[in-house]
Amino acid sequence: MPQQALVWFKRDLRIADHAPLALAAGADAAVALFVVEPEWLTSPECDAQHVAFMRGHVLALRAALAARGLPLLIRVGSVPTVLSELRRVFDFTHLYSHEETGPGWTYARDRAVGKWCRREGVVWHESPQNGVVRRLNDRSGWARRWQQRMDARQVVVPEQFRGISGLDLGTWPDDLVAQHGHADSRPLPAIGEVAAHACLQSFLDGRGARYRRDLSSPLTAEQGCSRLSAYLAFGSLSMRQVHQGTEAKITALKSLGTADARSMAYHLRGFAGRLRWHCHFMQKLESEPEIEFRNIARSYDGLREDAFDWQRFEAWKRGCTGYPMVDACMRSLNATGWLNFRMRAMLVSFAAYHLWLHWREPGLHLARQFLDFEPGIHWSQMQMQSGTTGINTFRMYSPSKQQLDHDPHGEFIRRWIPEYGTSAYPKPIVDEKTAIREAKNWLYGVRLTAGAKAEAAAVQKKHGSRKSGLPPSGKRRRATRHSDVPRQASLFADEGLS
Repeated sequence: MPQQALVWFKRDLRIADHAPLALAAGADAAVALFVVEPEWLTSPECDAQHVAFMRGHVLALRAALAARGLPLLIRVGSVPTVLSELRRVFDFTHLYSHEETGPGWTYARDRAVGKWCRREGVVWHESPQNGVVRRLNDRSGWARRWQQRMDARQVVVPEQFRGISGLDLGTWPDDLVAQHGHADSRPLPAIGEVAAHACLQSFLDGRGARYRRDLSSPLTAEQGCSRLSAYLAFGSLSMRQVHQGTEAKITALKSLGTADARSMAYHLRGFAGRLRWHCHFMQKLESEPEIEFRNIARSYDGLREDAFDWQRFEAWKRGCTGYPMVDACMRSLNATGWLNFRMRAMLVSFAAYHLWLHWREPGLHLARQFLDFEPGIHWSQMQMQSGTTGINTFRMYSPSKQQLDHDPHGEFIRRWIPEYGTSAYPKPIVDEKTAIREAKNWLYGVRLTAGAKAEAAAVQKKHGSRKSGLPPSGKRRRATRHSDVPRQASLFADEGLS
């Protein structure tokens, strides 16, 4: 029986190192598909910038695949319905896609697709595309498996496919997108697989020369960070490509033997370590999808939820809290869709501890603002920075200290808060010392109970790291200049890669 293959693209919008494409190339006939899902457009984390970035990548991918003889169809609707309709004109026997660790609606959709495939007799093959392991029962050995995947040879995709001609290609549904309020967008970085590789190369060829020093301040991070996180979130680069490219550059630099080369190798080694953190945190959502919606440690249930202050939340969202470093960071993020890791951590810490806001609503706002929104990292880290994991140290960032350390002359603040220093700028929304004292009293009041301690042991067993260099979250480490960086370094998608 002839094998007819359908390649379903999701957040893997590239050709290189793409296992589903390679598998489909061996079929007697093949077609590619991207589905614009109403469930995505109406989800609370979707934003106009995400839609525009996705659109650009899909259209660029369509052109690149067409050059290889593979048509990329664009369809609108729920995926099982789209598959049923497509099968009437292309009787595919195999469905190829990458695994996805996404929001709850994608988990429900994938279960529905699996049910549809079983009913219709279609073989569905899902390939991993990062270090996340499906159906993982124990974290022991996870780091070794990550290393094996990242060191494996990249998948070679043939230059030519046996594509089916004559099918309706479909168009991007701009009218439908506009109906859901996604017609406008912020300025976007360069789009497509070629642009993603250019960004990686520019980082490895020079921008990453001071990475460890540049990544913490919003003044230096804009250029000194990799800026690869959005490309990884949309899949125009694979994690393996970034890992292997970085390792090759480090090796080349070491062979030069010069002081400058050794220095850059040291900084890139710091970046390479953060790639592991990226997948480490995604694994948490894969292993426990409920953490998108509820506290990892149930001992903290009810602590903030019923006390949610919507006025404080709105002030935080707009960048009008009266704390200039917090407000400048929020305004910058709202305008650009990007912010460096330490400032992201500060925003969440301020919302969780100073304003005593439960993490879900602030997390949704940030998900819409981050172009590089990666669900697995995002929700794991929203909880980590809010103190609801049961195992992590409470990290209560002082906005004034962050300002002193990372914007001592007020350059970043003046750029984003033109009214700063005038009567138009609001007074602080809360008293910092009082707010932190009360937050500590509440949180340690829970953490020191017998029930919370027992629950923390269970959380550590399920989600804790098992590798040297990825310290178990519940253990304290001596606070040194560098030892704290890796633990901070994977906050949100850009943390590990920024």
